Amino acid sequence: MSSDTQQDPLSLQQTLAYLCEHDLEEELQLILQQLAASNQCDGLFLLRIGKGRLPVQIEAMYQSDASIFSKRDAEMLLSRVANNRHLHSYTSLREPAIVEDVAAIIDDEDSRLRLNQAKIRSVLLLPVGGERHYIFGAYRYDCDGKWPEAIRHNLLLAGSMLGLAQEAGRQRLNAKSNELVCIEHLYRLPIPCVHIGVDDRVIRYNQSAAEILRVETLQKVESLVPKREQKRLLETMALVRDQLLEQSSCEVPLKYALDDDLSKVTFLCLSGEDGPILMLVEPVGEPAMESEERSVSLNFDSLTGLPNRAYFEALYDLANPCQCERSTFVGFINLDRFQVVNNVSGHRAGDQLLCQLAARLSQLVRKEDVIARLSGDEFGILMPNIDAQSAEQVAERICHAMANHEFCWEGRRHSVSVSMGMARCESEVDSVSDLLRCAGAACRLVKEKGGNAWYFYSAQDPVVEKLNTEMNASVDIVGALANDRFELFYQPIEPLNVNDDGLHFEILLRMRSPKGELIPPGIFLPAAERFNLVSKLDRWVIDNLLRWGSEHLALWQSLSMVSVNLSALSISDSEFINWLEMRLLGEPELVSKLCFEITETAAVSQLDHATGLINTVKPLGCKLALDDFGSGFSSFAYLKLLNVDYVKIDGQFIQHLCEDRADQAIVSAICQLGRDMEFEIVAEFVESLEIAKHLLKLGVEFGQGYGIACPAPLATLTSGEGLHWYRELEG
Repeated sequence: MSSDTQQDPLSLQQTLAYLCEHDLEEELQLILQQLAASNQCDGLFLLRIGKGRLPVQIEAMYQSDASIFSKRDAEMLLSRVANNRHLHSYTSLREPAIVEDVAAIIDDEDSRLRLNQAKIRSVLLLPVGGERHYIFGAYRYDCDGKWPEAIRHNLLLAGSMLGLAQEAGRQRLNAKSNELVCIEHLYRLPIPCVHIGVDDRVIRYNQSAAEILRVETLQKVESLVPKREQKRLLETMALVRDQLLEQSSCEVPLKYALDDDLSKVTFLCLSGEDGPILMLVEPVGEPAMESEERSVSLNFDSLTGLPNRAYFEALYDLANPCQCERSTFVGFINLDRFQVVNNVSGHRAGDQLLCQLAARLSQLVRKEDVIARLSGDEFGILMPNIDAQSAEQVAERICHAMANHEFCWEGRRHSVSVSMGMARCESEVDSVSDLLRCAGAACRLVKEKGGNAWYFYSAQDPVVEKLNTEMNASVDIVGALANDRFELFYQPIEPLNVNDDGLHFEILLRMRSPKGELIPPGIFLPAAERFNLVSKLDRWVIDNLLRWGSEHLALWQSLSMVSVNLSALSISDSEFINWLEMRLLGEPELVSKLCFEITETAAVSQLDHATGLINTVKPLGCKLALDDFGSGFSSFAYLKLLNVDYVKIDGQFIQHLCEDRADQAIVSAICQLGRDMEFEIVAEFVESLEIAKHLLKLGVEFGQGYGIACPAPLATLTSGEGLHWYRELEG
């Protein structure tokens, strides 16, 4: 073997010690030279395997003479080895491979000629550890193609250490420019964390793993548990390794545990790609949510591998935003029309799109920025130490890049875009939750304008501030639902021309603050509609009303009618309609008193859904009312398609009825329409006796308003007898 080195060869122990103590940037060539000399090799190379345009990168190369061995040769060689082993690609190469005769497997004439000129005869390929996939290779000139076991073992250990050292160097470089490197914080967790390479060997671990598992670098992962449990552990890891699951767990005893107690071992694939995975160990029997740091998902989203919301907020605190030379910005990103992808192509397609978005976002921000998946299709960006102009450029780059991103799934193409809101940290009192809320309000404004853009939050912007207020209200709604802070009220609907012994009323919803104060529906209902919470409220109302009816059955049976409002979102929600039908079928003694109200706008804009609701509730014995009638449509031909029992005239035609002849004419026409089509008329906003008398003359059958009775808590209702308010009109 030829060599121009003048130094004595390093032993394996010396090489490993040298790798641990020195920075590799300037010493790597010397290390490879010494390894080649001590292991009878003519050349060594360290390849980093990735995906995309540059699948193979030569990290380091030593050649004993001027022979030519290029990146193209490496790719060709790896591809042929993979084909011979029937692998999907050379990224799947996980076991050592020996090429006894290079010329026998290279069919590219140019590569074969150059390799023959270089006299390369046999090559040893060793997949080694590291956060990326590395292959450590060695070649020899004139030989019989055999590699002694001792040399293979030495080179495997040396290659693993080289891969680990390269990654450590990358981490050091990242740490200089970014103090928020997620993996560094991950290894500070109080539970054992072990990084496992593509060869199933340990490549890195934290202090807790060293103390509890007694783990060592390059140790086979299965050796951490008793022999009888090794197969089970490997099978669990294989579910993640083979990308069948993003996360997989099993309960096994540890080899060095003081007793036979089981530990929960969880494997995670942080990158979503074939490569190194993370192993986490937790004691079985501890509270699952003892702390955020000890949760199984830890600080990362299992689908995308990004930090989750809890970790994102912790990183914000670590960034010390108010101590930066420049500003700190927080971005809130929402994927436009994501539900369309889920509905058309399925949730697997949606998950894949989220993974693509996560990877793309990571490429579009600065190295020191942090991307997190907050929930669903919502992502956050933390941009520390940046000026406003640069933050705008990042936002513009993200929106432009995603607008040009085309997502394909099983031959179907989906256009993709994002809406993005930005908020600046102005003072030390600004928490990350406040900034996310502000950025979310700005993002919401973008979505309402069509999406595919970004917007900066400003407290002086009244439109954004209104959205911000409603977002706060939506959070209050969720809290009120969780803590049962909603309450049912009722308001009587009284006959104007007949005596009805039974009470007819409309159910109204009120929300209480944590201090017990009543919050008007004009505050929380717009937020519920804007943030798709109104169907949850409809469920709560119906469920609690029917429960009240069951508990007060005699009182319920004495009532004339109970009206309940349904939102447009609920009647268009097939899951809600199915739930409603099953809930009503479970209360056969109550349904005959129910009347469901839907607005005219909802009925006309969603005619199919409205008729679907009618076809669902009518056969069960329920009635149907059309609310806010006359609020915006000049043609009432649609009434022929809706089998309604009541029509409630919009209050705008009632408030000034006594002095406005146009309103009188409209109400009179609606009453005639009701007589012809056999539905009864209810007038809202009856605020005085004079209005009620005018309504009676025009032929309106029922009235509702503060002039008749104010809303009151349903819990205070003790009698089902009507108010007999018609006597006021006779008097």
